[in-house]
Amino acid sequence: MVKRVGIVGASGFTGAELLRLCAAHPDLEVVAATGDTQAGTRAADLYPSLAAGYGDLVFEPFDDDLADRHALDLVFCGLPHGASQAIVPKLLAADRVVVDLGADFRLKDASLYPTWYGAAHTAPGLLADAVYGLPELFRDDLRSARLIATPGCYVTTATLALAPLLRAGLVEPTGIVVDAASGVSGAGRPPKPNTTFCAVDEDFSAYGLLTHRHTPEIEQNLTFAAGADVQVLFTPHLAPMNRGILATCYARPTAPISTDALRDALRSAYVDEPFVVVRDEPPSTKATLGSNTAHVTAYADERTGWVVALAALDNLTKGASGGAVQSANLALGLDETAGLPIVGLYP
Repeated sequence: MVKRVGIVGASGFTGAELLRLCAAHPDLEVVAATGDTQAGTRAADLYPSLAAGYGDLVFEPFDDDLADRHALDLVFCGLPHGASQAIVPKLLAADRVVVDLGADFRLKDASLYPTWYGAAHTAPGLLADAVYGLPELFRDDLRSARLIATPGCYVTTATLALAPLLRAGLVEPTGIVVDAASGVSGAGRPPKPNTTFCAVDEDFSAYGLLTHRHTPEIEQNLTFAAGADVQVLFTPHLAPMNRGILATCYARPTAPISTDALRDALRSAYVDEPFVVVRDEPPSTKATLGSNTAHVTAYADERTGWVVALAALDNLTKGASGGAVQSANLALGLDETAGLPIVGLYP
């Protein structure tokens, strides 16, 4: 039976990516798409790439009766950080799955939100109920989830690179450095002074130094994997490209180790994962473009004593909307891979 889907915040980049993926999904049908700033606009006019699949779809304003009025089985929320807290409690129902693509339900500790997001959480009681939407770590929990918190794109990349090594006890849980670069689409559709073409083209810049809000989320995931408190120094960068993330992660080994042993640990962890490829070559963002697949690898540097783990993915697909669909598939009892491309676009 086809599931009825609503996308709240469908006019943004993650919303457009959700529309693209749902158009090719055999079991999901988008029947409602909201976009308050674009209400009354056809999706095909804002995003001509969607014209073949959504020629008649018009963005509508959100209201509290949306889910019931359209008899929705699944709701994706693609809203700015902080906005979902006000509406998710009203969207939740016993037979409905809600998938939030923002940060509102990712952190389990409500006391972290004022520090990293600048405001107290308004629905802290739901944090314990929210299942973190990274199937590679939480697949079993996702099968019964009703509220799913989709990971941050940087967080997915760093977690996939490092979690197997920490879980196997191959690297130290402290002193980890995550150095990552993202395409401009990660900043969202609304124009900003630092994300216009003239600002980004021919430039490469770091931002959010020491205080980026994905830091506690990375530490939360890796602490779960390691079974011990993990400390991370995270530095994001803005790269002059549309889509993609490349994370280069540095950690100290717990004992002398080889590159082959590190890659064996990655391959063992991901042997049955449909959307993770372990490679001998350094991963590239272009190889993951438009796919829900992450590419990972690792190296041991005997000279300096460091372990280097790398991962690349498409920040809008596996890093956001694709990961959200993958988790929703599990929660709805569908084929986990349904509607999700595994092969990237090239050139």
